Amino acid sequence: MKVTLLGTGDAIGTPKIGCKCPACMDALRGGRSRRMRFSILLESDEEDGRVLVDSSPDLRWQLLKKDIASVDGVIWTHAHYDHYAGFGDFHRVQSHVDVYALKNTMDYILNYLYFLAPVRHDVIAGQPFEIAGMQFTLFNVNHPPIETVGVRIDNGSKVVVITSDTKMEVPEESLELMRDADLMLADAITPPGYTISKHMTADEAMELAERLGTKRLILTHLSHLYPPHEEALKKWPLGHDMMEIVL
Repeated sequence: MKVTLLGTGDAIGTPKIGCKCPACMDALRGGRSRRMRFSILLESDEEDGRVLVDSSPDLRWQLLKKDIASVDGVIWTHAHYDHYAGFGDFHRVQSHVDVYALKNTMDYILNYLYFLAPVRHDVIAGQPFEIAGMQFTLFNVNHPPIETVGVRIDNGSKVVVITSDTKMEVPEESLELMRDADLMLADAITPPGYTISKHMTADEAMELAERLGTKRLILTHLSHLYPPHEEALKKWPLGHDMMEIVL
């Protein structure tokens, strides 16, 4: 299985419009602080399948960079703009895309994206389903006030966990699904010292990963409040756009 971080930014991306902070200046110069909004691509070795977790507002450029014209499915973790709004970029590219989400999330998103006529699959948290040879399980996390899920992916003997947007306080039944992952991609919107109540900081995400026995942790959904990427890497395991991990 190959995992590609198509976009590792938060809702506003980096550079932030009008900002001249060190990370934004590094991004403007083309450094790895440049971050498109959040999307993850999962590719199965066995069936050559492709699944997107969330459809970033920057999806067009992400698909062009990966030279991808179709996917086997899109999973939406929640109904915030930065996690679904790019789905419209499938217009005249791929028709009737299979989409997966909890019912309330699906209702909200398809009220906006109905014109694309996606094939709807309502999912129940905790119940596994399969796409392209990979098994997916959605689990509830804590991103108030909106319904939000993380994603567990099983492919052969390998397990990947995506926390999605969340605080540290995750339901116990979800923590059980997150334990001992080979790879965890964790929301870590800021370095320590900032308070954004709906998300984890880098230190909180690292603490959670250690508690869960995660074998490898990569931080994502990152804001411009970090130092420039290469400097920040000295302290935290940050992901970057188009980063590929093969399991």
